[in-house]
Amino acid sequence: MLHCRQGDGVRAARFLGDGRISIIDAAAPVLGPDEVIVDVAACALCGSDFRPLQQGWPLTPGHEIFGHVRAPGTADHGRRVLVYIPTFCGQCVQCVAGRTHLCPHAELLGWQRPGGYAQSLAVPRRCLLAVPDDIPDRLAPLLLDVIGTTAHGIRQAARVVQPGAALVIGAGPIGLGSLLVLQALQWGPIFVCEPNPQRAAFAASLSATVLTAKQAEALQVPLVIEASGKDAGRALALTAVAQEGAAVQLGESDQWSISETRAIRRKDYFLIRSFYFPLSDYAANIKILRANLSQFEKLVDATADLDGLETLFAAFARGERIKPLLCPT
Repeated sequence: MLHCRQGDGVRAARFLGDGRISIIDAAAPVLGPDEVIVDVAACALCGSDFRPLQQGWPLTPGHEIFGHVRAPGTADHGRRVLVYIPTFCGQCVQCVAGRTHLCPHAELLGWQRPGGYAQSLAVPRRCLLAVPDDIPDRLAPLLLDVIGTTAHGIRQAARVVQPGAALVIGAGPIGLGSLLVLQALQWGPIFVCEPNPQRAAFAASLSATVLTAKQAEALQVPLVIEASGKDAGRALALTAVAQEGAAVQLGESDQWSISETRAIRRKDYFLIRSFYFPLSDYAANIKILRANLSQFEKLVDATADLDGLETLFAAFARGERIKPLLCPT
């Protein structure tokens, strides 16, 4: 971990590439129109951040952010909030239709704007999601990617297939979140394919049936969630999905290439690419978390402050942590 100073302001992480993280004293967040400061209480680590971790990034990453509004003299001051990462405009065709996550004018906090691996950040008021008092601080970030992204993909699939057996490929945070959301939405039985023995065992502890890739190929289930972001996982998803079933792609990568085998080609199925979630899903997602707190709590297995972020990310990248949190203050 490197430490340097760039004037007064907030402590923040800079991803330098090759797994290296520098903690700097960055400039204080600059507020735009109708924006507030959010003091970060917890920012969950995400596998999508492995790309900036390895390549370097020009601004502070971190996009699963929970914190408190700092706006003295206003009704918002001290509010417990999550940060909705697309800075949606609220006026375009997509926003008016309720698809705020698909706004073509949005920047993504933690990607195109400074994010949550810092003590604080500037956030548009329209991107503040109120967190109910009964949701613990350490579990609040799960309402974003772990529940929000996965539940949206599953709801998309439910438009074309009825609840039944499902296969989850990859038992990282998105895969395990998918497993718990599927259970909450009455899908089952749930099968999981995961090569990492520790994560496979964890999925089994959540009442999933763990399969090898060869076993999964023969399943032919109505729903497959691809959460690995790997070519092998995508090929397996299209092989294992049943006729008239749905394969939902949640895993991310810069590019992908698979061979279209006979098992992939000779059937009808729905291929769904799902990104994040619309604001209209949020209330239903709170209900999922509230009804299954003890299960979701098992996912949050480590915390660190800014000085420990590099070490925490290294353990996360090795598959030794499920859903760790940065708690910067």
